[in-house]
Amino acid sequence: MARILAFDFGTKRIGIASTDPMQIIANALDTVHPKDVVVYLKKYLNTEPVEAFVVGLPRTLQNEESSNAANVKAFINLIKKNFPQTPIYGVDERFTSSMAFDTMLAGGVSKKGRRDKATIDKISATIILQSFMEQKQNGTATMIFKPDDANS
Repeated sequence: MARILAFDFGTKRIGIASTDPMQIIANALDTVHPKDVVVYLKKYLNTEPVEAFVVGLPRTLQNEESSNAANVKAFINLIKKNFPQTPIYGVDERFTSSMAFDTMLAGGVSKKGRRDKATIDKISATIILQSFMEQKQNGTATMIFKPDDANS
């Protein structure tokens, strides 16, 4: 099986998480600057097969698009353009940063370590990926780009 990659998009960093090849476990992978993400992904896809991408969709508490939604849409379009054969799924990313912080706290990460925003972004991407894996298993995953749509 191929891996699934998830992204927690930010204008300063993109947190990336990956499944294992059997798609059982979600693991934090890396953080990259948005301008470097395409090069990073091309390099990654040269060494690992990837079945799908999952992008955290920013929503407000009222379930409306957040102020970062336009940036995330631009990121999704960038992925579509550069990887047109890879489906993209969306997952509500509300509360992932606070869940990541709580995870670090529960894991005994030092105060200094909890201030590392790159770590929070990677853990957030992992939470997004875990949510997707649960949705996929339940049949509720939301595909936002199918490779067949590449020509439309």
